[in-house]
Amino acid sequence: MVMAMAEQQLEIIDIPVDVPVLTVTPSAVAVIRNLLQQRNIPNHALRVFVTGGGCSGMQYGMAFEAQAQEFDKVVAVDGVQLLIDPTSMIYLKGATIDFVDSLIGGGFRIDNPNAASSCGCGHSFKGKEGGEETSASGGGCSSCSSSY
Repeated sequence: MVMAMAEQQLEIIDIPVDVPVLTVTPSAVAVIRNLLQQRNIPNHALRVFVTGGGCSGMQYGMAFEAQAQEFDKVVAVDGVQLLIDPTSMIYLKGATIDFVDSLIGGGFRIDNPNAASSCGCGHSFKGKEGGEETSASGGGCSSCSSSY
């Protein structure tokens, strides 16, 4: 009986097999590589993750880590490794990470096909699940810059 209830609550989200896990542009790879060298942590990887919060309901995060966790997906691009946990993978599958150098707020930018909408800051988005938005937030702040 308990097992049947647990199975009923389980939600399965299909992720197309032909969608790349994550694309990282050459400019983003170069910036990540430079940051690893500057911080003297050449063997670390960049964790890319999604958490609840932000002005649109979900937000991106990045942090350097020494090693992958048990269920992480490891994406290697030109000698740089990125780590993505299984939950974040649901929201990041097929996304592209770029680095935009701009006088008015340059930084990492994530182009995410899984976002129903994004805030101007690039830190926050509403996910879409089955074509519908997954955030309860009204979304979007007016004082954001345009990149992460």
